[in-house]
Amino acid sequence: MTYHHTILAKAKIAITIDATTVARVDRLVARRAFASRSEAIQVAVEEKLARLDQTRLAAECKKLDRSAEKRLAEEGLGAEGDEWPEY
Repeated sequence: MTYHHTILAKAKIAITIDATTVARVDRLVARRAFASRSEAIQVAVEEKLARLDQTRLAAECKKLDRSAEKRLAEEGLGAEGDEWPEY
């Protein structure tokens, strides 16, 4: 699996991880799945944050009133472009 990162400013942090997880990360680095522990951990955190963002988006979408959203989407569809309401 190949990961592409946007080059951003980085901050050095210290974290504590259980020995079993460190060993798993080290095996991935040894197999060249990642260039370093830092890369492996950064990718894992980025992926987790992306999943959380998707979960939040899905939860917010569930709150929408489907019929109201449909009415909004269809508003003005029968009219000519110059007759559309201003927003």
